[in-house]
Amino acid sequence: MFVRSSQRDNLQMPGFSYWGGYGEYTAIPNADLNMVKSPESVSFEAGASVGCRFMTSFHGVIEQAKVQPGEWVAVYSVGGVGLAATHIANAAGANVIVVDISQDKLDFAKTVGADVTINSTETNPWEAIQDITKGGAQVSIDALGIAETTLNSVLSLRKRGRHVQIGLTTSEEQGMVTLPIDIMTLKELQFIGSFGMQAPNYPTMLKMIGSGKLNPDKLVTNRISIEEASASSKEWGSITRWALQS
Repeated sequence: MFVRSSQRDNLQMPGFSYWGGYGEYTAIPNADLNMVKSPESVSFEAGASVGCRFMTSFHGVIEQAKVQPGEWVAVYSVGGVGLAATHIANAAGANVIVVDISQDKLDFAKTVGADVTINSTETNPWEAIQDITKGGAQVSIDALGIAETTLNSVLSLRKRGRHVQIGLTTSEEQGMVTLPIDIMTLKELQFIGSFGMQAPNYPTMLKMIGSGKLNPDKLVTNRISIEEASASSKEWGSITRWALQS
């Protein structure tokens, strides 16, 4: 299983910075650092499913936010990262609220661990979360990265809450969003960035998958051959570009 350290200055990823993302065989630079053996208790499909959305969410939920049992966790946008974050937070014993504009995605989120769903086309999400949780969530995660979800995520928090930013901004924001700094200061909120996951941290996640505490298989909705992967990737890229432009 190939993994990487997300804080290296010269980050290298197959399929992103060099060829090999969909190769049956590929060269892995610094393999002694960048590879972790997948235990036999983890199925092939589960192992294939952990990168990159699942491990990214695991790092954000477990290692960065340090979600605790009984806490309220709000997840904004339930695409791949948001669904994984929902499942992982639920496995950690949290009460999970998910927010999206797609009812189909919200319905699917319930099957992987969401306790409450909010369609943000029908109601103000952060006001609803403040009401449901009687004061705000302890943790809120922006898994999308647009200005609206980042702001709503921060406003969803109670005093001393932790906002986790996983989603990167689009070409519209260009890395810059407006935040309610006075509220963040008065409430003593934490703003936590989260990117990827470091190689030494994989064994903890894999152990939880092998024991059945985490089940990334639940997020698998389609199976394709490696020969079909490239075409599927191009199709998904076209969908993503269309979504960002619309």
